[in-house]
Amino acid sequence: MGIDIGTATSKGVLLGVDGTVRHRVTRPHAVSTPVPGRFEHDAEDVWWRDFVDIARELVRAADGARLNGLAVSGIGPCLLPADAQGTPLRPAILYGVDTRATVEISELTDLFGGDEILRRGGSPLTSQAVGPKLRWLVVNEPQVWARTRMLLMASSFLVHRLTGRYVLDHHSASQCSPLYDLGRREWADDWASVVAPGLPLPELVWPTEVVGHVSKAAFAATGLPEGLPVTAGTIDAWAEATSVGVLEPGDAMVMYGTTMFLVQVVDEPRPHPGLWTTSGVFPGTSTLAAGMATSGAVTDWLRGLVGGSFEDLAARAAEVPAGSRGLLVLPYFAGERTPLFDPSARGVIAGLTLSHGPAELYRAVLEGIAYGVRHNLETMRVAGGAARRLVAVGGGTQGGLWTQIVSDVTGLPQQVTRESIGASLGDAMLAAVADGVDVSGWNPVVETVQPDPGRPYEEFYARYRELYPATADIAHFLAEQQHRSARADAPTPE
Repeated sequence: MGIDIGTATSKGVLLGVDGTVRHRVTRPHAVSTPVPGRFEHDAEDVWWRDFVDIARELVRAADGARLNGLAVSGIGPCLLPADAQGTPLRPAILYGVDTRATVEISELTDLFGGDEILRRGGSPLTSQAVGPKLRWLVVNEPQVWARTRMLLMASSFLVHRLTGRYVLDHHSASQCSPLYDLGRREWADDWASVVAPGLPLPELVWPTEVVGHVSKAAFAATGLPEGLPVTAGTIDAWAEATSVGVLEPGDAMVMYGTTMFLVQVVDEPRPHPGLWTTSGVFPGTSTLAAGMATSGAVTDWLRGLVGGSFEDLAARAAEVPAGSRGLLVLPYFAGERTPLFDPSARGVIAGLTLSHGPAELYRAVLEGIAYGVRHNLETMRVAGGAARRLVAVGGGTQGGLWTQIVSDVTGLPQQVTRESIGASLGDAMLAAVADGVDVSGWNPVVETVQPDPGRPYEEFYARYRELYPATADIAHFLAEQQHRSARADAPTPE
């Protein structure tokens, strides 16, 4: 059994011991945005409620069959402060979309040194890192901090609720910069004592480790069998990479979703200032990771403006020649993560004329996202981790146009597997690995998208790379105006 807590939905899957999908569940939920730049989940009302609901349905679907194992994953890295009993003390602060800790990022970078943080922790301090958010909590919510005895994420919160264990997997911990020493694979206690003084840090484990068993209280709440082995699990994107066999050095995943995310396995940590370098899913492994702030979110925005269905837009866009009849899009509609790390970047549509319509705009958006994927893959190559096998996953792989454009722009083939359920499938596979099961053939490749070398994308990509630095100052000015407007429009606290 695998259960994943996502940003907007939670998902669960029940697999037979041969890897066949027996049942799947999806539950939507909301994200709280109390003020601009802050994104939160209520751990009880979202994480635990969804988990209990999904677990009960999967147990019913098992229909008396013996359950051998469970693994969980979730959005991350997140910060959920909890008391000594694991009770949440405030809503969880979400991953890189939450930008509240900009002051703390700057202060901690100055304190420890940017180069030293990169060398020791593998990643620069950005809105993705947990350390600055911990520091924000210390400074801004001292009454919460005074009661905080646990640092939890979505997966470790569920593990604690099910088993009573206070643990965190190495991969999730490696995104707690600057609290984790990537080279030594252990907590950086000296820095942690400065960032989060007095906080007991969780025991470090690997995502494939069985860390406990379902307790009597958890059985009563969820219906899961008492004594069921619980595997540590990890952050959702890495569980999803596992689900499609991204396991060996040179394997890479491109996840087509609301945002675009890339994970590539490497043979050793290779820190780069434009990427996240982390511990991997399996003991001793490492990964490079990259993420675009928006992708499918921009196509949703455009469809909302022009109306119609995705299928209709895609069919019309497929008839538009490569280059979208002279349109070029920077898809930075919510800032950009890697490799720019610029939350004040903004979307640009260059070349618009009265002759352009929805089909050209839709194709230009897909092409702009593909240029961003290429930019990230090239950054990975510079870091010493050239992708030798690319696997496409996520809802955006349906229909074929988007994946074809990405292959044409990058010049790389992409494999598509039989199942694209996502992280919950990877969770179930992690539970199976912990149970000693060979999962190597569970999700075979069924299609390979080949690049068309005749597509004239080289010059467009070169212009794409020029467009951001040429417009960055204007984008930053406009972003500041937007922030001022948002602050002025925000309701006054009572």
